[in-house]
Amino acid sequence: MSNQKKTAIVIGAGIVGIAMARSLASRGVIVTVIERNEQAIGASIRNFGMLWPIGQPDGYLYERAINSRSIWQQVLNDAHLWYDEVGSLHAAYNGLESQVLKDVSVTYEHRGYKYLNTTETIKRSNAVNPDGLEGALWSPNEMIIESRAAIQALPAYFTEKYGVKFLFNTAISRIEYPKVFSGNRSWSADYIYVCGGADFETLYPEVFAENNFTKCKLQMMRIIAQPDAWRIGPALCGGLSLIHYNSFKVSPSLDLLKKHFEQTMPEYLKYGIHVMVSQNGNGELTIGDTHEYGLHLDPFDRAELNDMIITYLKKFAIFKNWAITQSWNGTYPKRTNGEVDFVHQPVDGVTIVNGLGGAGMTLSFGLAEEIVSKSH
Repeated sequence: MSNQKKTAIVIGAGIVGIAMARSLASRGVIVTVIERNEQAIGASIRNFGMLWPIGQPDGYLYERAINSRSIWQQVLNDAHLWYDEVGSLHAAYNGLESQVLKDVSVTYEHRGYKYLNTTETIKRSNAVNPDGLEGALWSPNEMIIESRAAIQALPAYFTEKYGVKFLFNTAISRIEYPKVFSGNRSWSADYIYVCGGADFETLYPEVFAENNFTKCKLQMMRIIAQPDAWRIGPALCGGLSLIHYNSFKVSPSLDLLKKHFEQTMPEYLKYGIHVMVSQNGNGELTIGDTHEYGLHLDPFDRAELNDMIITYLKKFAIFKNWAITQSWNGTYPKRTNGEVDFVHQPVDGVTIVNGLGGAGMTLSFGLAEEIVSKSH
């Protein structure tokens, strides 16, 4: 890079845009982030706050997740924002679930995974339901952040640390490199990054239409802060999560478990329900979720799906207070061909960064580092 400072515009202030801004600015690029809303309000704030390396298979995706986690720690420490290195427990309540978790603990022993018996599991978390419990997979690598607070606070932090400029309430509707346009206003830069999340319709819609994109709607809820500062410890998951994440495909028993769920819980599979819970710094519990796919998704939540989440959650978790304080839905972009990111230049100087699915919080910082290190 020459001594003359380069400039970049990042469109979108969600986690992908934030990550791109950080990687660019830390290398001396003058960055402007342009966001259509008063603050990011999409999937980046509507999630569990889970940084979830356990969901990624060995190889570049796991390394990306671990790198992202390290960057998150640096950023959160520097910005004085809360996080909790709690790890995770996947609880088993039948022989098939137990066998899958044992297989995974052996294959991924290098990650620090361990299969725990019933007594060991309860010692890790007294929020695990002991009724019918056979054991659990322990991983030390998962971390919880409060995504709502972090995504809201990071723009000011990046402005102070790197001089990143943020323009909110500004919707970019057209790009003619090197310019971007919002109505009669325009800005120009050497590099333009389009990080629009689930908004496929505004910028380069034909690119998304040709590259195996759909959308995923999630229903989620939040449970009241637990009394007496009671903590659940690790993030908790049930057996349904084992068929959701590619990392668990290393188990030879996974297909049998999936067939078991197809026979015993077809409605859960129909709506892509797998159930997890995390706890924020205030003691509140975030629970979910469903997965419904399509370009045109029902904007209304279904109470019966929330009820299904609660019913299944009670099979593996016990809380002090189950009162629901919030429910919501979120939408994120998803590749239909199994790929887990989309980095594409529709024209010279413009790069689309999208398609991380439900792993945006886990992977974005690492992906941004990979992209920027290659081009800057």
